[in-house]
Amino acid sequence: MNKLFSVIALFLAIFCWNMNFAQNYSEDGSYAIYGEKISSENALGPLAAQNHFESLTPGDTLNIKFSTKVKSLCKMKGCWMVLELPGEEVRVSFKDYGFFVPKDIEDREVIVAGKAYLEEVSVENQKHYAKDAGKTPEEITLINEPALTRSFMAHGVLVKE
Repeated sequence: MNKLFSVIALFLAIFCWNMNFAQNYSEDGSYAIYGEKISSENALGPLAAQNHFESLTPGDTLNIKFSTKVKSLCKMKGCWMVLELPGEEVRVSFKDYGFFVPKDIEDREVIVAGKAYLEEVSVENQKHYAKDAGKTPEEITLINEPALTRSFMAHGVLVKE
């Protein structure tokens, strides 16, 4: 009976894991797809994406798709990531908290599609993000004022295989 319970628990754990990271692959197999199915066609490069972010003012939104590298991400669930742009960072969250990305994709190329905007992030949220990213308590205590950040709400993500 104990072995049967263990087998069922293992099956459920594997099933739930696959539900969280339900992924497909692009037609050529070069990208894993998370969230809505998107293509790599017409994705802006990092410099062009940065230029679009520079045109935003608080309250603006802009639908774009761009490629870049992952700088850091949530080590707990993969529920957010920070992407690199030339001299800047973009904090990415996922539409309706409906999907996550793998927790081991730092320094990997991604393509994201969704809405770009500027956001004021509270001290409390910055500390939460810093903790999720594995920052030290000393680094977290240095956060003491709200920050205006470049943000992105992704509805689809491609991760380079």
